[in-house]
Amino acid sequence: MRTTKLSVTAGLLGASALTALLGAGTAFAGSGDSGDSGDDKAPTEAGTSFRTAQEVEQGLRATAGASTGDYLYWSFPADAGQRPTVKATVKLPDSAARPSGATWRIDVYDGLRRRQSCMYGTQSRAAAQDASSVDLSCTLRTVRAWSEQWANDPLPGTYYVRLTAATLTPSDQGLPVSAEVEVTSRKVGGSAAVDGSLAAPLVPGSTTEEAAAAADASDDENGSSASQALATGEPEDGWSSGWWSDRWVWTAAGGILAALAGIGGYALTRGTGRPSRVPPGM
Repeated sequence: MRTTKLSVTAGLLGASALTALLGAGTAFAGSGDSGDSGDDKAPTEAGTSFRTAQEVEQGLRATAGASTGDYLYWSFPADAGQRPTVKATVKLPDSAARPSGATWRIDVYDGLRRRQSCMYGTQSRAAAQDASSVDLSCTLRTVRAWSEQWANDPLPGTYYVRLTAATLTPSDQGLPVSAEVEVTSRKVGGSAAVDGSLAAPLVPGSTTEEAAAAADASDDENGSSASQALATGEPEDGWSSGWWSDRWVWTAAGGILAALAGIGGYALTRGTGRPSRVPPGM
């Protein structure tokens, strides 16, 4: 009895020490991350094409000043298992110089510049005459770790947001406006997981080390500078490529339950041993 109490006490002390160590490790990791978060800044301008799209991290609000008739482009990274939501706000000029009946629209393209459909949200909206701003939103489908070549499923990589006025009259063009864009994502569980992953995320402009070395050698011979990648942004934790999902947890739990069920069934069917009325030699 004394040995049992000592074992329980030692187990509790070990668990307390482990909890303290984990708490200290978490605090240390949090203190290390807090120093890097201050360096993240949202862009205050937008690109005018896919090649000049301004990179913005998820959770940050990008702003830009433009004129009606301009095409505004931003880019953001999205990984497998995420369901991105793009929200845009266009602040219009005063009523005296407000565009009459202008319709604003946002479109989202993947790394292959394929236009992605929205699950829900107001993708386009006409500005009312007395409105001071126009709010738009687009929630994409869940990003898949792998897909068939013929499919148009969202895949891990860079995504582009294009904001523009779809319908304008000549008198409405050139009026000053300001735009805000923010991208957030909701992590979807194992229901969206697939058996497969891409060899590399769809990030336009990314090259292998061999190709980069060959380009540098060619630039040195020609006397020109090396070309830069079109997009270099990636998620804060890196590209996961869909290797982990909560399906692993459900699979392990199912295996444990199946093993317990097998043990219980064996215990119920094996009986209590040889009946007393049966001779040993039988």
